[in-house]
Amino acid sequence: MRKKTIDNLNVRGKRVLVRCDFNVPLINGAITDENRIVAALPTIKKLIADGGRVILCSHLGKPEKKLSLEPVAASLSGHLSQSVKFLADEQVVSDNVRKAVSEMKDGEVALLENTRMRNEESKNDEAFSKDLASIADIYVNDAFGTAHRAHCSTVGVTAYVNESAVGYLMEKELKFLGAAIENPVRPFVAILGGAKVSDKILVIKELLNKVDKLIIGGGMAYTFFVAQGYTVGDSLLEKDRVKDAKEVIELAKEKGVELLLPVDTVVTQEFNADAPYKTVPSSGIEDGWGGLDIGEKTREIFTAALKDAKTIIWNGPMGVFEFPNFAKGTLALAQAMAQNSGTTIIGGGDSAAAVNQLGYGDKMTHISTGGGASLEFLEGKALPGVEAVQNA
Repeated sequence: MRKKTIDNLNVRGKRVLVRCDFNVPLINGAITDENRIVAALPTIKKLIADGGRVILCSHLGKPEKKLSLEPVAASLSGHLSQSVKFLADEQVVSDNVRKAVSEMKDGEVALLENTRMRNEESKNDEAFSKDLASIADIYVNDAFGTAHRAHCSTVGVTAYVNESAVGYLMEKELKFLGAAIENPVRPFVAILGGAKVSDKILVIKELLNKVDKLIIGGGMAYTFFVAQGYTVGDSLLEKDRVKDAKEVIELAKEKGVELLLPVDTVVTQEFNADAPYKTVPSSGIEDGWGGLDIGEKTREIFTAALKDAKTIIWNGPMGVFEFPNFAKGTLALAQAMAQNSGTTIIGGGDSAAAVNQLGYGDKMTHISTGGGASLEFLEGKALPGVEAVQNA
């Protein structure tokens, strides 16, 4: 079912509460990466142009840290070339905030304080949901990165406003991820990396029903090595997931999916950027050595598997990409995807960070802003933040 978007709204003269994802990294109060702010701008600019009175809200950091969104207001003011009034109040919505909102004019923008200043936020508490709704005629959810969480600002508020819709960023996420999963142009290849099988096992099993090829690398590959009867030395290993890995190998055979696992691996005796390293067959990791990246032969096999792909989804790096010596596998796949003429989708999280860090972000069809949300979407789960807008 198609979600109502901001193009279906008449916002002139109305108070529009927009849930954004401004969960940006901060060092000493300074924003170090503005990608999430920039991603929200098309929706905000559209609502300004249409004469809405735009009230932005977001969480920032862990609930216990109580971080302020004030730096985000300053950043937004610069990007929008107009003042974004920061409503600094730890109650998030208070009488002072209501008064400030009531004085807003068409096309003006305000930003509420971090929604996690209120403990009720993560509990989807009715009182805070009603507080948020009390300053809005219309609610817009443009925060895909938190769409998998049923919080006051993503779900609860929708029950108490007159109208709800999704923003452009949310619409784009659902369009690309939805099309890839529901009706992919084939061959369809999925790449899964990252540290743990336990984080991805549900996604792996779901994707085996949909893909033509499944590539597995990163730290979780070593659990698959053990499932094949290899020893992995000091490599990352989830012993309690070896059974799952064996099941995946068998499922892939049953379903006719080509499952590609590393045939060689880059190993070292210590975990640091400058540690001496060597490449060994996947079956030849010695005691005292641990894998930190896929090897050269594996890079060749994996990149060759992407050449004729028409749809590629990638979630999770191939190695410790933060260390240049162990970023070669991740870099090779990023290069191969950048050269692919099909649809290339990065599923948020570390893989998005890696692609951007390596300089290939602008070569991808779509980079998801939500690691956890994109994983749950790929698992086939309904996202509460999306369902709430649809059903409001």
